Order: sequence, then C-alpha cells, then structure tokens
Amino acid sequence: MLTIHADSRGRALVVQGEWIAAVGSLEELAAAHPRARVRTWPGILTPGFVNVYGNELLEQTYHPDPREADDLGTEPLTGEALTMLVLDDTRWGASARRGIQRMLAQGTVTVACEPFRNRAVKDAVRRSGIGTTGRLGRPGDVPSLDPFGSARPPMTAIERQQGSAARFAVFDVRDEAELAERGAGTCVATVVAGRLVFRRR
Repeated sequence: MLTIHADSRGRALVVQGEWIAAVGSLEELAAAHPRARVRTWPGILTPGFVNVYGNELLEQTYHPDPREADDLGTEPLTGEALTMLVLDDTRWGASARRGIQRMLAQGTVTVACEPFRNRAVKDAVRRSGIGTTGRLGRPGDVPSLDPFGSARPPMTAIERQQGSAARFAVFDVRDEAELAERGAGTCVATVVAGRLVFRRR
C-alpha cells in the first residue's frame, strides 16, 4: 500500500514499503497515486537527525522503566548511578528500546556508533528499524538524546529522494530556522523503515 506524507508547505513523499517511491508536491503526487493513503502533517518534512552518541546512550546509559520511577527517577542513568544497578540482558534490551523511543520522539532516524558489543542492545536497535552508521572515534562532549542538546551542531540525515530508505521526521514549525530556534521537541512524527514509529498525541 502506498502512503503519501505531506507537510504544511505542500511538500510530500510517497512511501512504498520501506522505500520512498517518489518526491514532489502533494498535488502532483496525489494526482499520480489517487489510491494512496494521504497523511498531512503540521509543519515541515525533514530527513530527520543523526544522533552521534549511539554507544553512549544505548550501551552506557540506563533508561528507567516508568514503573521504576519511584526508585530510579525518570532521567537516564550513567556513571556511578549506572554501576549501582544489576542489569541482565532483559533489562538492557528494554532500556535500549526506551532510549530509542526517546530518540525517535526527537526526530532521530539514525544513530552513529561503533559496533554494539551488548547483544541485547544490538537486537533492540535492529528490531526498531532505526538506521545505523559508523563513526570514527568517540565524541568528546556530553551525550544528549536531543539533537540540539550538545555543544556540536545537530547532524541531519541525508536528504530523502526517490529510492531512499523511508526514514524521515516532521516538525511542527514554519521552517528550518524556527526548528533551530525551538528545537527537536517540536517533532510530531517520525518514520523509519516505512513505519510511523512516533506520533505526538
């Protein structure tokens, strides 16, 4: 089934399975694919972001389950707080899934990382559909789930075009300048592997 995703500016993508079948205006794509499902989003379609802290945020950080909030709080745990926990593969896998969901909610579609050593984390990343890309060395600054939350400029994913993997994000802003001003918390939808994996309610 074809799905057309369109933004407030009339820019649109046709998604077929895990791939982008066409790029253009909503008007022309809807005319070319009259039976396609159409999703219209407030704001702008973007390629989404690359989070360069894949290993640090998924293998060296624990993302508490909401049911653990009374004991552990809700913020990610690192350093000494992390060493106090006893974590098996089940907990590491669940933590990674929660961490990935937090990334998706910020419009992240790809993580840059060295090969994951933790099998449970590796499986969680693979099953989520989020993209991965290699990196040279480890970033020297403080890891952040928010693409705008570190000292380095946010890294955007490759521009989507016909034949690209269907990974992108939508932000409820007027343009890229407002996105830079208001940040990734304006994300309203994230698509990876052709699936809508985050939608702000």
